[in-house]
Order: sequence, then C-alpha cells, then structure tokens
Amino acid sequence: MPGTSSNARLFWGAAFGVVVLDAITKQLAERFLFPPHIPHRVLGDVVRFTLAWNPGAAFSMSLGSYSRFIFGGFAMIALFVLWRLYRESRPDERLKPLALGLAWGGAAGNLVDRIRSPLGVVDFIDIGIGDVRFWTFNIADSAVTIGAVSLGWVLLQEDRQQRKRETESGGEPGLT
Repeated sequence: MPGTSSNARLFWGAAFGVVVLDAITKQLAERFLFPPHIPHRVLGDVVRFTLAWNPGAAFSMSLGSYSRFIFGGFAMIALFVLWRLYRESRPDERLKPLALGLAWGGAAGNLVDRIRSPLGVVDFIDIGIGDVRFWTFNIADSAVTIGAVSLGWVLLQEDRQQRKRETESGGEPGLT
C-alpha cells in the first residue's frame, strides 16, 4: 500500500519543513549578511555566514548563461523521481520516506531560488579553517546531502537483505 499516511507525514513533513526553514534562513541571510562575500564569524573562523549567490549547481558547476534553466529543469525531474520513489515505499519503511522527503525539500528549496532570482541560489553557510574552506552552502543543500546519504544507506541495507534472502533460499544472489 504505497504512500501510507505515516509515510506521507514523514515525507511531506520533512519536505515542507526543509522548504520553509530554507526560505526563512535565505531571507535572513539576504537581509542581514549584506554586502555579499563578507564573512561573519559564528564559531570563530571555522563556521561563518557569508552571503553568496550560486547561479550554477552543486559545487558551483556552471553551464553558462543557461545554468538557471537547465539546473531548474533537472531539479523538476529530480522532484518527480523522488516523489515516485516515495510513492513506492512500503508502509513499514520509515527512514526511506524521511530521506526522500529531505532530498525533495532541498531540491524544491533551491528550485524556488532559481525561479525567483536570476542571481541564483542563495548560499551562506561557510565552513573551513583559514583559507581551506568547503563550498558555501545552505539548508537545502544540507537536506539534499543528508537525504541522499540516508537513502544510499537504506538502499544498501535493502540490497544486503535481498542477497541474504536469495542465499538462504538456495538461489544465486542477483538472479531472479
């Protein structure tokens, strides 16, 4: 029975929670961290808030002047795929719909930025030591990453369980 109410609460709760938190933090960043590219220390030099806009994709990948539309299109496809995977989740699964909801919310949060501004996605979380810094990111990016890692773990566990069942039933793993 796909899309049970419990799974729906997990998926949509995580998705909308991320979208709302992401939108609020980005608005605060644009309001209080202006002008851009000036670091504001949060935890010494390790964690800073630095306003930046990313017209490209993850890790500042760019496809030139069409990045906004191309990556926006990819985001819409990802939203559909993540939603379909959620709809196929079993009623007894909890981490899978949560992971998919986090990823969906993050993708939607960044898509909202691509639609609302030609400047691109608002990034502001700046982590590193001295000149060795990670890419500046936002709440949506964090949610996509946590969702993807969690989903990877869930799928790995599902694969291991499937192999174990096949081995116990006398079949060869991977053959159905």
